[in-house]
Amino acid sequence: MKIAVLGAGHVGPVVARLALAAGHTMTIAGSGDPARIAMITEFLAPGAVPLTAADAVADADLVVLAIPWHRFPSLEPAMFAGKVVVDAMNHWPPAEAPLGTSEDVARRLTGAHVVKTLNHIAYQDMEPAAGRAVGVAGPADAVAVVAEFLRGLGFDPVPVGPLTAGRHLEPGSPLFGVAARRDDFENLSPLAKESE
Repeated sequence: MKIAVLGAGHVGPVVARLALAAGHTMTIAGSGDPARIAMITEFLAPGAVPLTAADAVADADLVVLAIPWHRFPSLEPAMFAGKVVVDAMNHWPPAEAPLGTSEDVARRLTGAHVVKTLNHIAYQDMEPAAGRAVGVAGPADAVAVVAEFLRGLGFDPVPVGPLTAGRHLEPGSPLFGVAARRDDFENLSPLAKESE
């Protein structure tokens, strides 16, 4: 698959390394000129090609959003139309916020197929991925694509339901910040057992 990672901070390069090791073609984009992240990319994710966000997304089969939440509104929504988009971002909204983070993402990226995953596990716990359970929330067809991608990286994807269930992977959830195997993950998330 052709994978585009938007975000060259902590999570983005880890996902890029894992995807490269799994044989995927990788592009990575930061918040400006690709030349600014070329050295970082060469060091942290050798083999990934730094591009602008628009160029990275244009040819991608799957896009991973791993940027700071406050940068998300600067992205052009139209470029994501028809794409499977992994929302690995985190936001700390008020407890009474009507929507989860990924629901906000999906509402803005009209026409994209948004899946929530990888946000609830710390980047330093992603490698090695082998057997690490990760919750996946979103529309069934897109979840199937993302789950296959995650399995290829070594993760054990655990569907937790539709995108609204992504709230259970966000800050404040018992799952947030936990690096667990499937059994422990399911014990922390009744939704994981319900969606089997």
